[in-house]
Amino acid sequence: MELRKLREGRELTSEAAAAEMGWHPSKMSRLEGGRSGLRGPDVGRLLDLYGISDAGEREALADLAREGRRRVWWQPYNDVLAKHYASFISFEVEASAIRNYQVSAVPGLLQTADYARVLTRSSNPEYSPEDVNALVEVRLARQNAAWEREEPLKLWAILDEAVVHRAVGGPAAMAKQLQRLIAASEMPNITLQILPFTAGAHAGMPAPFLILGFPVRDDLDVVYLESHTSSLYLEREEDLEHYGRAFDLMRAAALDIGPSRDLMARLVRKLD
Repeated sequence: MELRKLREGRELTSEAAAAEMGWHPSKMSRLEGGRSGLRGPDVGRLLDLYGISDAGEREALADLAREGRRRVWWQPYNDVLAKHYASFISFEVEASAIRNYQVSAVPGLLQTADYARVLTRSSNPEYSPEDVNALVEVRLARQNAAWEREEPLKLWAILDEAVVHRAVGGPAAMAKQLQRLIAASEMPNITLQILPFTAGAHAGMPAPFLILGFPVRDDLDVVYLESHTSSLYLEREEDLEHYGRAFDLMRAAALDIGPSRDLMARLVRKLD
């Protein structure tokens, strides 16, 4: 609120201020709406842009920014969270809806603890057991934050059929994971589809992706792409259109909700 007052006092639109900072307009909207944290250096840059030179005022605003960062639930895990992962979580908690296409693993928001532990350990062999446990706790905390909020997150997940065939953690662990997916698919805020092998070539073959949607009308969607050590956020309208169209094409090619659930139930019976 204070930053918005300062900007308006300079008779700057949020779009103009974002352009001066080299940001997308949606970032400025999230910052001023209190839906995204602000790093210390960026506070200083904004105050320079708004012509605030008084040392006391600058320090007071910097303190507000630090206090905002302290309120995030994942702060106790900062020693094990990669920066790009912590950044993603901050977007996820702001989002009201997510469209997620996965090609090799169950989405983090739908993983059981056993599945998450095996996956984390296999992708981070250098981590200690304590670090692995901490990251599993983060994953479960993400789920609580998504499903137990006043307005639960809406998730539309499309999983390549390979995801449900790969027995991560062995048959027993995978059977429990599939049962978790079946139960999740019955929740009113979750849509889960399997993209079968029989679909052949499809729009999602290049790579998995995730599209975050936000509750404020002025906030554009954000496409999230992840690699082992970094991540990429796409906010250009042409990128959003491309990935939105790809998701729609895969949604049309995937099995409907009922047949997707039936496929997973058959796999559970084979694993028992």
